[in-house]
Amino acid sequence: MASASSTALSLSSSSTFVDAKALARQKPLASSPQCVTLPTLTFQSQIRPSRNTVYYRKMARNVVAMATGTETPTELATTTTETETLEITKKVQEAWDKVEDKYAVSTLAFVVVVALWGSTGIVSAIDRLPLIPGILELVGIGYTAWFGYKNLIFKPDREALLQKINDTYKEITGSS
Repeated sequence: MASASSTALSLSSSSTFVDAKALARQKPLASSPQCVTLPTLTFQSQIRPSRNTVYYRKMARNVVAMATGTETPTELATTTTETETLEITKKVQEAWDKVEDKYAVSTLAFVVVVALWGSTGIVSAIDRLPLIPGILELVGIGYTAWFGYKNLIFKPDREALLQKINDTYKEITGSS
């Protein structure tokens, strides 16, 4: 394995800094028989396509689908959403046309919006206080547990609650 040649290869390390520009100006050492060169490294971008390439390929597929005239699921969803919006708009317009006192209804709607806005401010102010949110959360959990025990666990209590809800609904709507 070992050859009987008179030239020996030696490796040395130095702690001095190497100037890359100076090395580039020198002639390459690969021409001498003692130096061995390594193959150049390939970067990841040369192996894998970039994100832009993948994005543009997807765009090309979309263009081909549009050229064939087939509807995509997003177009179908858009048309169903538009028809639902039109139906809701028609119902609201019909209900508004049935209203006799439009001034009172619009004033009431404005008052409701202002009240909601004010209540959100109050709730956010209370939420910033240190102990109040935790205490209110405990009160809510306690009341929910009490309501469930009082009205939902036993069958006669559930029936009484449903009857009370139905009576209140009939009283509000005016139906008998």
